[in-house]
Amino acid sequence: MVVLATKCYVDGEARERALDGLASMVADDVGDLDVEYEVGVRDDGFPAVTVEGPDAVAARNVLRERWGEITPHLEEGETYVGTLESWDGDGFVLDAGREVQVPADELGLGQGTPAQVRQRFGLVQHLPLRFVYGDPPRLAEEERDRLYEWTRGTGRVNVNSATRAEIRATVNRAGHADDILTVERLGLLEGSIVCAEGTDPPGLLASIGGYLRSELLAVVP
Repeated sequence: MVVLATKCYVDGEARERALDGLASMVADDVGDLDVEYEVGVRDDGFPAVTVEGPDAVAARNVLRERWGEITPHLEEGETYVGTLESWDGDGFVLDAGREVQVPADELGLGQGTPAQVRQRFGLVQHLPLRFVYGDPPRLAEEERDRLYEWTRGTGRVNVNSATRAEIRATVNRAGHADDILTVERLGLLEGSIVCAEGTDPPGLLASIGGYLRSELLAVVP
């Protein structure tokens, strides 16, 4: 079994759509391998994929590589993925199957309080983030590089509580299909709308915000 490092935290039909989408993505990931699999969700919201068959080891490794894995044993110096659960003056709290607090001075994302850093980089709640476990934990270098790259592009609007397909449909419904380049999947229910050149991220956020019951944060280059 592989517990994926992304969360399903919506209810009702939205939950069904999210899990249907996850099942399709898992099928795309491991469908060419000789395995049988079943997708479920733990009580803490992390999806668990049970895999059996001759290619089970390879399939599990594919899923770990794509999503990250929630594991009960964290080893010092190793990189893991946790979801952003909360933040305060002391730093970020990530959910990696247990609470992991990354202190403010271990974020490595420049000046400002953790709340200001979160706003500047568009870190919506539940966003999966890579960290290096230790005393203290710190954001992984590759995660810092990814977030800084966001601020050097054409701008973004990051969204939670919606699948990639739902985000894209909302952009189209709001009449902004030509104002974006793509919608990147950041997690099961977190996505990033990449703006086209000349599109104002805060303006795009204001335009689509009424269509989504989500947290939206703009990343302004």
